[in-house]
Amino acid sequence: MANPRTIARLESRILERAAICLQSEVSDPRASFITVTRVKLSPDLSSGRIYYSVLGTEGDKSKAAHMLESAAGFLQRQIAVAIHVRRMPHLKWTYDESMERASDMAKLIKEARERDRTINPHVDDAQPSEAGVVEGSDDTGGSDDAGDETDIDADDAEDEDAK
Repeated sequence: MANPRTIARLESRILERAAICLQSEVSDPRASFITVTRVKLSPDLSSGRIYYSVLGTEGDKSKAAHMLESAAGFLQRQIAVAIHVRRMPHLKWTYDESMERASDMAKLIKEARERDRTINPHVDDAQPSEAGVVEGSDDTGGSDDAGDETDIDADDAEDEDAK
């Protein structure tokens, strides 16, 4: 089992090298819309996954997956040359759906806010009050400041009597 710091260092080097390979060393035009998002290595460094996302349609995603499948050996060798390890982990390419999920979530939030605006057009105008306290009241239950000062003075007088 490798040190977590070593694993993190190797993951970042693999991510960087894979991105450079896809950008400049692979001459396939299908590689132009691929973004390497993250790398996850197993604790024993025997295997790993390189997560990627693709800008485009479902057809573009399918083409990118086929390209990565056919170029996997070349990419594995190029990464192995760059990271200098005794035993190179076997790397698999996996499509990362987190970008799509984040986009879908942002779209849902935007739709919900628009629905809120149709129900209450002034929803964005309202400012949240500080720390959930309603204006015009205080936490002691009193409504005037003079009562608070007399309470403090009474407490101070009791403290002085005790001395």
